[in-house]
Formats: sequence, structure tokens, C-alpha cells
Amino acid sequence: MRIPTRRPGWPGLGTTEPEAPPRPRGRLRCIRRGVTIGLWTIPAIATQAILLLIPGRSKITFARFYWASLCALLGLQVRVIGTPARQSENRSVVFASNHSSWLDILALGGTLEGCFIAKEEVGRWPVIRTIARLGRTVFVSRRATNTIRERDAMRSRLQDGDNLILFPEGTSSDGSRVLPFRSVFFSVVEAAPDRAQPLVQPVSIVYDQLGGLPMGRASRAVFAWYGDMDLASHYWQLARHRGLRATILLHPPLDPANFPSRKALAQAVWHIVADGAATLRQNRPVMPALQPATSPSQTAPAYA
Repeated sequence: MRIPTRRPGWPGLGTTEPEAPPRPRGRLRCIRRGVTIGLWTIPAIATQAILLLIPGRSKITFARFYWASLCALLGLQVRVIGTPARQSENRSVVFASNHSSWLDILALGGTLEGCFIAKEEVGRWPVIRTIARLGRTVFVSRRATNTIRERDAMRSRLQDGDNLILFPEGTSSDGSRVLPFRSVFFSVVEAAPDRAQPLVQPVSIVYDQLGGLPMGRASRAVFAWYGDMDLASHYWQLARHRGLRATILLHPPLDPANFPSRKALAQAVWHIVADGAATLRQNRPVMPALQPATSPSQTAPAYA
């Protein structure tokens, strides 16, 4: 049996790297979780398809319940710090989060009421595309020729009373930093004469426990899904583990009207999200940002 090694960390917390689960036991756990998720997803798809035809909030509530149930079936505990922003005076909410894994969809979807903004490629993945469409995901190609049309589609969702969940990095990272936010994603919150301007709530999400122990840098690869990684093989490696935890830090919402441009807004939101994520990665006590800066001095991605 491999003896866990103690790596340098914050006093009293440490970052002991957990042992990998025994192979036969870990494989059985992975298979059991996959089968259970599949058996639950089949009736869930049928249920959501019916709810989409019925007026009201049932389709929103069930989608959130579905994502939360997947977290439970996968053994992922989700800790939430802060409070989700609520719609007020016909102002919807745009949740802007960092992105390092496909698990972000499950954790955020089970915590926040909103429609995801996803890249166009997701709409072509077998099974995943069906689940995403039933969850009323908005697909974007990020091609310059489609920018206005896709922006209008997102604005239409906001006008209909939906919230949006977006990943302004435009891709997923390795979990050790938050990539710079692309200001084009914030065009959806720009003022328009025919609609109420939505609020923007910065969200930091970090995977901070594995095997029930605080994670060190070496363990982040278990959760991180980025680049050309294959989804199936990543699931096979991840689902063998126990004691998984994600922490979601919900910062106070920002009013876009208080920023001179969408670039300034994107920089301010990035600064809040990156700072919160860095604190979570270091296993330090954390609270939502109280007074976010409108002109942050930090201009490079935060590493920890």
C-alpha cells in the first residue's frame, strides 16, 4: 500500500495527496455510477420533454433537480458559499463563472436556475446534445459572422425571464488558474432601449477535496478536463474516486450600468472570480467579495 505523502500547505490544513482507490473496487464504483446515471437519465429526458410543453417553472425546477441528482449519483458533494442573485424589477441574472471541467455543468446546474451558454460543438455530441437541448442550452459558434445573431438569441432568453450561465473564458482550463475573460461574452448585458439591463453575478468554482481530503496541485488533474481530453476516459479516471467535493463561491451581483464599457466589466468580473478561485485552491477560509473593484490593479491570471 502506498503511503500518502505530505506536501507543503497552509498551517493546520495541509495538502495530503489521497491514495488512488484499489483497482477492482474503483472500477466497480465507476461502472455502478455510470449505470445508475444512465438509468436515471432515460426517464429524466422523457420527463423534461413533457415539461417543456407545459407553461410555468416546472421545466426550470426539474432541470436543476436533474443536475443536482447527477452530482449525488457521482458522489460529488457541492458546497455553496454566498447566495444566488434573484431577479428583481424584471432584471434577469447572468452568472459568469470560471470553467475547468465538465463537472462544472452538474455542480452549477444543480445550484443555479439558468440556461447554459455552450459552444456549438456540444450540440453535435451524441446523448449530450439531447440533454443540453432539453435543458434549453443556447449554443454559440463564436464565429464573427454569427456574433449578432447569437447575442440576440441570448438577449431573447433574458427578455423571456430566463437567467444565463456562461463561461467567459471561452474554453476550460487546467484548474490552476482562471484564464482572461473575453469581453464579447458580455455583449449580452449591454444596455438596450427595449429591455431591462440584467445583473451580472461573478461565480468561482473550485474542486477542493478528493478522498475527503484537501487537494494539492498534483490532484487537480483528476478533475480538470481541457484541451483534447476524451470525455469517456476522463470519466473513467474520475468516477473511481470517493470523497469528491466542489466549492461554489457566489459573489455579490454587479450592475453593468456602473462600468464604462463591457471590457471594463469583463475585467472586473474576471478579477473577482480569479481572486476567489485562488483563495479556494489554497484551502483558505473565503467569503464573497464585498466591494468589487471597478478598475482592478491585477491584470494577469491568478495562479495558486
